[in-house]
Amino acid sequence: MATPDLWDEEGRLFVNARVRIPAQELVVRATKSGGPGGQHVNTSSTRVEVQWNLRQSTALDDDQRQRLEARLATKLDARGGLRVVASDTRSQTQNRALALGRLAALVRNGLTVPKARRATKPSRGQREQRLDEKKRRSGVKRERRWRTDD
Repeated sequence: MATPDLWDEEGRLFVNARVRIPAQELVVRATKSGGPGGQHVNTSSTRVEVQWNLRQSTALDDDQRQRLEARLATKLDARGGLRVVASDTRSQTQNRALALGRLAALVRNGLTVPKARRATKPSRGQREQRLDEKKRRSGVKRERRWRTDD
């Protein structure tokens, strides 16, 4: 289940072409999964939690750090830590890969620069077409009205 493109050749978590998080900056912890279950299910530590402090990271430049802090503000703790949890499967290895993948995707999405919107205005033909349609529609409604014979 672990994706081969999760890590680069130097042992850093691959986020995008410009950002790779060093493994020593990641804190990976396995804990017991909660919820209902029978024997063995709540006694093994299969839930994986990955923490990364983006304020202290060497993987980001100042612009990237500011963008991430703004875009991920609701997901950060007071010290700038980002926490991702995975308890989808019963395998700790698979949950570790899922959590690391989610962290990389979260950072990748947070770093994307939104496309600037350019204001446009309708062409002359579009304006005329809209007004013609309004006239036609009002004519249809006018014809539906009840008239007295004079």
